[in-house]
Amino acid sequence: MVGLFCTWGATGAAAADASPAPVAPTLEQRLAAVEAYLANGDPTIALKDAQGVRPAGLTTPAASGPGPAHNAWMMLCAALVILMTLPGLALFYGGLVRTKNVLSVMAWCFGITSWVTVLWWAFGYSLVFGRSFNSGWIGGTEFFFFKGVGAAPNPDHSFWVSHQVFATFQLAFAIITPAVLIGAVVERMRFAAVMATVTLWLFLVYCPLAHMVWGVNGAMNGVWNAAAPIKAIDFAGGMVVEMASGYSALVLCLFVGRRLGYGRTPMPPHSLVACVTGTGLLWFGWYGFNAGSAVAADVVAANAFVTTTLAAAVAAGTWAAAEYLVRGRASVLGFCTGAVAGLVTITPACGFVDATGAILCGLAGGAVPFFVCTKVKSWFGFDDALDVFGVHGVGGTVGLVLTGLLATPAVNPNLATHLGSVVGKTLWLEQLKGIGVTLLLSTVGTAVIALFVDRVVGLRPTVETETEGLDLNEHGEEAYIFDAKS
Repeated sequence: MVGLFCTWGATGAAAADASPAPVAPTLEQRLAAVEAYLANGDPTIALKDAQGVRPAGLTTPAASGPGPAHNAWMMLCAALVILMTLPGLALFYGGLVRTKNVLSVMAWCFGITSWVTVLWWAFGYSLVFGRSFNSGWIGGTEFFFFKGVGAAPNPDHSFWVSHQVFATFQLAFAIITPAVLIGAVVERMRFAAVMATVTLWLFLVYCPLAHMVWGVNGAMNGVWNAAAPIKAIDFAGGMVVEMASGYSALVLCLFVGRRLGYGRTPMPPHSLVACVTGTGLLWFGWYGFNAGSAVAADVVAANAFVTTTLAAAVAAGTWAAAEYLVRGRASVLGFCTGAVAGLVTITPACGFVDATGAILCGLAGGAVPFFVCTKVKSWFGFDDALDVFGVHGVGGTVGLVLTGLLATPAVNPNLATHLGSVVGKTLWLEQLKGIGVTLLLSTVGTAVIALFVDRVVGLRPTVETETEGLDLNEHGEEAYIFDAKS
């Protein structure tokens, strides 16, 4: 026993002696790590020698955790995107419906925010940004219930932003996408049916599509996955958010049917003041949506900030000008709708195009959705109550096509690094492929979901409930109570 102990001790001592001693980084390496932080680059590059080998035991505080400025920026952006739903979208949509249905729209926004948060924590985040399934079509199980989602960065997506902050930022996207979708069926869908539809849609449409476009090994992630069969680019959600919600909204409104009296009874917005307020909050929050998608406070985020502003302003004016030419007046609602259409159109392009490209996106974003919402919609007679298809579906499609035509490595060097062979040549074709996959998944998936929910829960309330209003019958409340004595 003594001999064995002595032998073990000698072996352990030898092993301990063999382990590398901590090596202090040189001043040049520390400065290189700081430069990597400022440039939103890989901090480990600064720790490698000329042959690309990292000395054993070499550590540096600059590479051991998130960067304060990048982290703070992303926390702000996550809050801005949540602001887009509550109260931005709630006011924008709520102002556009009739008085008897205002609270139902706001209840839908709150319900989606609450429930999607739980689903994202439990399964959604992992299915989008995991990789354990080793599939380009869906993520994995390693982050279920936010397991391992902590303060340290996940280098798959950022070297300087905490994993938990990144996951929360992406949660805000998962919330607003189905919240946009339900704008097509306001005033005539049951609350239980809305929540059931959103639950299934998140897992069957949003999670697979988001993984394909943004997952590090996604099948349509042209920026980071060299093996992707479709090398499309979508900076902030032209496919994942705008097209997915817009085309799904069209399918859902066709399944639910028209509102009672549609085409015969006037259904004007009850409060354009609320609509304008909501539009302003959406525009404000969209800076987090677009600039935050750089996942850093860097030059790409700054470019997205500028292009977002230009496109929204130009599209608002373009829509109003088109109204003036066609109807002889420019409406406040036209300015609001045009601004949102411009924000939608620039979303996939904002981190890839320059200022001139943003102006072109704004012009197209104001003109093409205007035509679809005022002409095409009337030709086919579908009741897309709040023009989700025309603004988000069509606007997102236009933005994706223009991204393929206008994207430039001068704005985003990642294009040259990962897509040098297709930028300026066949990128537009890759964009069309991505549009096709998104269109197919969104429409077929939503149709299946609508059929199932209608059979199990029932999509539509009774005629009496719809006539009296969803506020009182579905939620037991009224937005405006008038007292005869007052």
